[in-house]
Amino acid sequence: MKPLDKKIVVVTGGAGGIGGLVCDKLRSAGASVIGVDRLPCPMADETIIADLGNFDGLAKLSAELEALKPDVLLNLAGVQYFGPFSAQSKESLWSGYVINLIAPAMLSRAVLPAMRQRGHGRIVNIGSVFGAIPFAHFVSYSSAKAGLKGLSQALRRELRDTGVEVTHIAPRAVCTPLNSDQVLAFAEITKMNMDSPELVASRIVTAIIREQRDVVIGFPESLFVRINALAPAIIDRALAANDRKAAKMFN
Repeated sequence: MKPLDKKIVVVTGGAGGIGGLVCDKLRSAGASVIGVDRLPCPMADETIIADLGNFDGLAKLSAELEALKPDVLLNLAGVQYFGPFSAQSKESLWSGYVINLIAPAMLSRAVLPAMRQRGHGRIVNIGSVFGAIPFAHFVSYSSAKAGLKGLSQALRRELRDTGVEVTHIAPRAVCTPLNSDQVLAFAEITKMNMDSPELVASRIVTAIIREQRDVVIGFPESLFVRINALAPAIIDRALAANDRKAAKMFN
């Protein structure tokens, strides 16, 4: 018997570089996988075409998930902006918070009643090390991912003793098409560690199978997360040189 036999798993961003790998690995573990994206999800058993960037799209998808009653909701879809906060367009700012934070909250709300009624279920939120260590020039992305971490912790506490669990996973930078040429240039000049999509997908699926609560992918980033929580001024100083390098990219 496989670890996720007879489990229905919904994966947002299922057509993406990490999402496709996650869907494939979940299916190998026995799950029935429904991918959610604006494009077909070839590695999933089924696809729900949806737009996570507007209220109507989220409301329609929420209704579908209420009827579907998945065992696991994996909020993986995300978008990223890199650059001066003052230069980010209003449309990009709004959609970034909606896709990275509002969508996971609305979809989690949609699946919770059925999970609570049957006494089991899992919500998995894919955050970022950038949410635990907020980076300059990733202001909206970092703050949305910080909000997602807060959502995960608060919801986990609210669901205590219900049988419904919440997992928060924070990868560091990943080599995917989500990264713009500027992000790749920044990674090069700052020697930023970047993981492969395969590694991150494997860690996500392992966390689901092992029913882990909090996962930070990568070292020394996992150590820096702890230091930033206790003494952020130390991380301020550690990041200052790289922040100046990034600022020069936009001058």
